[in-house]
Amino acid sequence: MSLPRPSATTTALITGASSGLGREFAIQLAALGHHVTIVARRGDLLDQLAEELNAGDAPGGVSVIVADLSESTQRQALLDALQRNGRAPSILINNAGFSTTGPAAKANGAAEVSMVRTNVEAVVALTVAVLPAMVAASEGAILNVASTASFQPLPGQAGYGASKAFVLSYTEAVSAEVSQFGIAVTALCPGPVETGFAEAAGFTEAEAGVMPKFMWVSPHDVVRAGIDGLVASKRVVIPGAANNVLAHVARHSPRGPLLSALKKYHPSL
Repeated sequence: MSLPRPSATTTALITGASSGLGREFAIQLAALGHHVTIVARRGDLLDQLAEELNAGDAPGGVSVIVADLSESTQRQALLDALQRNGRAPSILINNAGFSTTGPAAKANGAAEVSMVRTNVEAVVALTVAVLPAMVAASEGAILNVASTASFQPLPGQAGYGASKAFVLSYTEAVSAEVSQFGIAVTALCPGPVETGFAEAAGFTEAEAGVMPKFMWVSPHDVVRAGIDGLVASKRVVIPGAANNVLAHVARHSPRGPLLSALKKYHPSL
């Protein structure tokens, strides 16, 4: 299949678009002619991105919506704004998310719950909101950003790993449900990417550097792999050959030795 075609009544809805992968998704989908609706908490960064897109190769146009997707009221406000704009999402990129770090016994409870609401609850809420129209049109594409962390439990980032495992499982199941309608649903599972995500999670530069250089993939290449995966109707995309191998090993390794090793080498433990 191919991506839905751009039109005057549709948009590519991209969450977490103020930086990193979300920003890159906006750039690449705008270059393909899609109207893009960019969503994040930081309105100033969204406005900067919108200016860049409008000044460059964004023939479809740009809409900016500021929302904290951990809040159900703001998610509803986002959906209401889309309806007022007369734009139905033909493409949904569920990219918004973040990680906490450190042992669960010392975790900030509010931060942990906010992470789960953003990484899990928002993905489900937006997916079920846009799917009925996609099914009715027999056209649509949904990409949920998971992680190579979804293939095994992750001591030191227990909540994050679990949230991404949910995203992977949920995406694969929904993909199977709607494939007959010509809708692509893909889980994008990147390893380390140079997006500032590690710093936001609380890792120092030295701690983030624990990951070998051969595992790092550029934001451009990760997003390109994700879009190509949607076009090919792939359920799961893991950018980078090394990350593919390591994800396969992690998924099939005995849990005891694997967890011991992950606990030993995680920089936050």
